[in-house]
Amino acid sequence: MTTLDERIRATVRQDVASMHAYAIQDSRGLLKLDAMENPYSLPEALQRELGERLGRAAINRYPVASTDAVIEALGAFVGLPAGCRLMLGNGSDELIDLLSVACDVPGATVLAPLPGFVMYEMSAKLRGLRFVGVPLTPAFELDEAAMLAAIETHRPALTYIAYPNNPTANLFDERIVQRIVDAIGRQKGLVVFDEAYQPFSSRTWLPKLPEHPHVLVMRTLSKFGLAGVRMGYLCGAAALIDEIDKVRPPYNVSVLNAECTLFALEHADEYARQAAVLRSERTRLSAALAAMPGVTPFPSEANMILVRVPDSRRAFDGLKARGVLVKHIAGLHPLLANCLRLTVGSPEENDRMISALRECL
Repeated sequence: MTTLDERIRATVRQDVASMHAYAIQDSRGLLKLDAMENPYSLPEALQRELGERLGRAAINRYPVASTDAVIEALGAFVGLPAGCRLMLGNGSDELIDLLSVACDVPGATVLAPLPGFVMYEMSAKLRGLRFVGVPLTPAFELDEAAMLAAIETHRPALTYIAYPNNPTANLFDERIVQRIVDAIGRQKGLVVFDEAYQPFSSRTWLPKLPEHPHVLVMRTLSKFGLAGVRMGYLCGAAALIDEIDKVRPPYNVSVLNAECTLFALEHADEYARQAAVLRSERTRLSAALAAMPGVTPFPSEANMILVRVPDSRRAFDGLKARGVLVKHIAGLHPLLANCLRLTVGSPEENDRMISALRECL
């Protein structure tokens, strides 16, 4: 009789069996400041309105008309440039995977700075593409010489630039970014700007798409305030999006997700108000962290702050013991030694986190 363990070894890829799953921390009973979520729920009146709207959704039908409506509404909301098109994904994660599928030409390489979003590497490897990571400088800036050398050597099919970067939260030097984009263009590759944190950022590459047809801009509504809805979108030259869209499952976005997105866009002023509060709180939180002895907060253009403390394990455990959950990322890359990633929460949540961190230190 074949045991289940033997069956798994015989049928599951060895690289999959050897890898670790994406880690999600248990947050029950804790103040959750580890995942860059919007801390605000909808006002009660809007909750009722949304509930009634979802109750009327045609869940007996495939989501064709509703997703078409989302594409149209999102295009208008972001000011999609002429000649460009937009496709939807079940969050950015699915879009990253679809890019890996669409660009898996023989010998294809995916390039990205490190530390960065782990799904670039994970998706590339699971889809059989080679992944090349290029370390950032100690100041978490792009290493221009190393990036250009890697582009010349590996001629990547896809190069990801998180804008701002996760987990470091900073925007890279625009002059260096432009030179990297130009180098990729000469090598006939694609550049994907991952603008997951766009509601909190001062810059975007979206208006530049018409003059850079090899550039794509990817965004998610998770940081907008819809993390539970799972809606991402990819923008680029119409002909390029048409090709990538061929590998998308035909009904990848549910009618309920679509209706939630349409509702949120109709009430975008409420989400803009929330984002403004979080940007203000980011400034206040950064100043409070900088005033703590031995604590170094790094510049942020996202709804998170990367901070270096004298002993990150002790600080993480101390915060958790006091009911505050953040992300301990010191082990993700040598450049992140003794670093924590703190989500910017509501004023009350930030006060609690500041107080708990002071006690830990």
